[in-house]
Amino acid sequence: MTQPFKNIVILGGGSAGWMTAAALSSLLNPKDVSITLVESDQIGTIGVGEATIPDIINFNRLLGIKEDEFMKATQATFKLGIEFVDWRRKGDSYIHPFGSHGVDMNGIDFHHYWLHSRAGGNAHPIGHYSMCAVAAADNRFALPDPNPQSVRSHIRYAYHFDATLYARFLRQYAELRGVRRVEGKVDEVVQAADTGYVTGLKLDKGDLVSGELFFDCTGFAALLLGKTLGVSYKDWSHWLPCDSAQAVACTHAGPLRPYTRSTARSSGWQWRIPTQHRTGNGHIYSGAFMSDDEAASILVQNLDGDMIGSPRKISFKAGHRDTFWSKNCIAIGLSAGFLEPLESTSIYLIQEGISRFIALYPDASIPSIVRDEYNRHMRTEFEQVRDFIILHYSATERDDSPFWNYCRTMNLPDSLCHKIELFREAGRAFRYEDELFAKASWIAVFLGQGVMPKSYDPIVRNLPYASVSESLELMRTAMINEAGRMPNHADFIQRYCGSASL
Repeated sequence: MTQPFKNIVILGGGSAGWMTAAALSSLLNPKDVSITLVESDQIGTIGVGEATIPDIINFNRLLGIKEDEFMKATQATFKLGIEFVDWRRKGDSYIHPFGSHGVDMNGIDFHHYWLHSRAGGNAHPIGHYSMCAVAAADNRFALPDPNPQSVRSHIRYAYHFDATLYARFLRQYAELRGVRRVEGKVDEVVQAADTGYVTGLKLDKGDLVSGELFFDCTGFAALLLGKTLGVSYKDWSHWLPCDSAQAVACTHAGPLRPYTRSTARSSGWQWRIPTQHRTGNGHIYSGAFMSDDEAASILVQNLDGDMIGSPRKISFKAGHRDTFWSKNCIAIGLSAGFLEPLESTSIYLIQEGISRFIALYPDASIPSIVRDEYNRHMRTEFEQVRDFIILHYSATERDDSPFWNYCRTMNLPDSLCHKIELFREAGRAFRYEDELFAKASWIAVFLGQGVMPKSYDPIVRNLPYASVSESLELMRTAMINEAGRMPNHADFIQRYCGSASL
């Protein structure tokens, strides 16, 4: 007879810990399962995951959270995509929008029609056919129209928010649903002598927190999965050589933009994330190609507004734990692995780790097949996101620094080589194993970074240039007109979810 869990323990707070606590508390009855979160106010959190992708909407909906209340509490703004500046070459820019480009016709992807129109002389970039990209460029925002015939129905969005405030918001949510928070630092991790399973945490104040299942949300320290259970780390720094970041906030300057900006620098890139009351900034770089002082100087010199505080350094190594779930311990967030936030996937990987556990929720015996499936899925998720991030670095024409020469010429994973070659030769892109990034995302980055197909769909190629271009022009004009009817992003925020000091 199977036995359910009675005591679940989460070690560590921040986004990872409180997202885990909130999700579990939304599904489990506290009369049946006790959920305890252990954290210490003396241990800071990283707090750089302020930009998200649209999947966060599903997570909040699962919890029954009202969007406007969440956005007020976290000082959030909307995000329609990411602008990439100087990635292909200096002076170039493109937007990776969350929504699709154009409309697929006759079962054939839109970009084939765009390629055909381009061959006939159309000079408009593919971003001019994305409702999200057009609205973002004009600093406009509106919620999607539920009518599928509306141009506005193609809008997909995410958020920029203060990650510390999000953790606080979820803490309130979880504690209202019975999660018990214990303040303290771990002095000793107690393990069963026969199995090595974690059975309890001895805290600095003498308390013992016992449990049958443990979540490691201790960040890069990976106190349970790494230090206690000895799970090794798979290092991907040969593909993703950036290993440091300098982060600082600044005041707003200029319009409140509904998109994240990523600007390539000589040995990495700089992010700009606008929330309601400030702009988050960071410079991610490779310590092998740039000193900390130079990286901090570049960051400060390129702020849009007045600096708030001082830059702080964060060190990391791209990769993930060889297993994400070992014995009775599951790593969530930075304990599980790290991929730089170039495509804003940090919060998503936390969410996916939680969601996959819930989908596999086992009894207290924890069958090995359940652990194996969880580890297989999370390994695949990390690898697929890894490939998408590597594409930005490798598909560049920049040769103005040793860093970019390395990135342009490095050997790539076979899985990424296949995707690049398939698109370069035939203009084809596919989504494998329910991977996070859809075809539209791969196409946006391929074309934005100058990976142009040698050929495209032969059915489309036989169509008259004029008729295809006319259809595309109608789409483009409709999107421009619709964007013009949308409110300014800042005005929409103030009416819909403005926090008190906006």
